[in-house]
Amino acid sequence: MTGAPDVRRCPAKTREGASQMRRWIAFNLVGALGILIQLSTLAVLTGWLGLHYLVATGLAVEAAVLHNFLWHEHWTWSDRAGQDKEGVWKRLVRFHLANGALSIGGNLILMRLLVGSCSMNYAVANILTIAICSLLNFLASDRFVFRRTLRKAEARGFRSQRLPGGDVVTREKRVAVS
Repeated sequence: MTGAPDVRRCPAKTREGASQMRRWIAFNLVGALGILIQLSTLAVLTGWLGLHYLVATGLAVEAAVLHNFLWHEHWTWSDRAGQDKEGVWKRLVRFHLANGALSIGGNLILMRLLVGSCSMNYAVANILTIAICSLLNFLASDRFVFRRTLRKAEARGFRSQRLPGGDVVTREKRVAVS
């Protein structure tokens, strides 16, 4: 029989890999929409409302960050976020701290390195910088902002252990077959 394997029968690592690939695709789709939100908000604030470009940029970035967070909360990591409704504000703060810091700091540092030190074309450097920061933001969101909780891991049939710092390590439960 040919075709795609039944993921429900695959080992946990295969299911997790498929889940991570789905998250990565969703993360990038949300990010692409966020870019459109940021650019359109910037155009409205500067062109129609006449705000100074720096004020408008700050507001446009915040609009994109909030947009992205809401989509990640309700789509990309909905399986993790949905189990802890009270923690939404904590996740929002973590999202701002992690993704905001990585985006701004990463872009500035990498652009300085690639353009300033390596004399790379600024447009090419910016594309590379966006790709690197996207990967770092995904990892920060997956491991820090929308991290697994003990209850969710145990409900999925995994043994869980919380490590110092709040991370949760899960292992598939071994079931004896007689």
